[in-house]
Amino acid sequence: MKKYDYLIVGSGLFGAVFAHEATKKGKKCLVIDKRNHTGGNIYCENIEGINVHKYGAHIFHTNDKGIWDYLNQFVEFNRYTNSPVANYNGKLYNLPFNMNTFYQMWGTVTPAEAQAKIEEQKKEFGIKNPQNLEEQAISLVGKDIYEILIKEYTEKQWGRKATDLPSFIIKRLPVRFTFDNNYFNDMYQGIPIGGYNKIIEGLLEGVEVKLNVDFFEDRESWGNIAEKLIFTGKIDEYYNYCFGKLQYRSLRFENEILNQENFQGNAVVNYTSKKEDHTRIIEHKHFEFGTQSKTVITREYSIEASSDAEPYYPINDEINNELYRKYKKMADEEINVIFGGRLAEYKYYDMHQVIGSALKKTRDIFGV
Repeated sequence: MKKYDYLIVGSGLFGAVFAHEATKKGKKCLVIDKRNHTGGNIYCENIEGINVHKYGAHIFHTNDKGIWDYLNQFVEFNRYTNSPVANYNGKLYNLPFNMNTFYQMWGTVTPAEAQAKIEEQKKEFGIKNPQNLEEQAISLVGKDIYEILIKEYTEKQWGRKATDLPSFIIKRLPVRFTFDNNYFNDMYQGIPIGGYNKIIEGLLEGVEVKLNVDFFEDRESWGNIAEKLIFTGKIDEYYNYCFGKLQYRSLRFENEILNQENFQGNAVVNYTSKKEDHTRIIEHKHFEFGTQSKTVITREYSIEASSDAEPYYPINDEINNELYRKYKKMADEEINVIFGGRLAEYKYYDMHQVIGSALKKTRDIFGV
């Protein structure tokens, strides 16, 4: 008989939800994490009384009332609505693309005028079957919006030319002919009052957690401590990169404390010109309508993921997807190992999707 029913590697949302549900079912769980804190990438660090999103901006949104209610047992959400602004060489535009954006771009004041302008630009290029991201974007919104708000920003994000990126990255580009700056269409949206740590603290209450522990430094011992393993790290690392390394984009953050109350007047400002190296600036206090005398900003830079850079965004092109399929085939044959979350499934997940995935997995194992 082993000491634990489940060893859970990683204390992000997938691991924490699984630990919470398994513990409710009377299972003995141990959560380990190589970082010095729980919560994975949703962890917030309190600086000057402001909850700073340490690993990039996280805005919770979902249409799933079940998942919304699930989180509300641990924390209350505020009324924050994500309405980013784009800065292109000093000129500001509202996002996502909507009537405010079209007015700022062309001075159009009616939906018909804006639609006509976009159609005129699309017709000029006559792209019938988009072969790459550039062609896809122009065929959706025309040349002006593409060149000012998409092209250089996307190339900074992915470190590749838009003509070398697959069209599917931008297929669901939101275009609205209403004056609506709400980035998401979801029914439920907000930021946890008091920060995201409250969610993880609630999920892991009563669960044994060990931090600063690297599973791979003593893999054999950790592998023998529990009946089953829940693995939320990189699937290619788990299999010792036997087929090769999966590729990711990573992020670098530069935090700055400013001795002023308000720096940019918005939580998120995207810098869409290549003149700036950073992709966006986050002003964290605006997520929670803060009135502190100082402010904390983060400049975000997109970089290639290297061995010492945190992997953030899977590069889901055909080469990497084919590589992942090889690892998944091995994972599917495991009896006592369950893979879950963004890195283990090589998939970009929003927060509600990770929670939904973990809840489905626990229902499959433990029943309703």
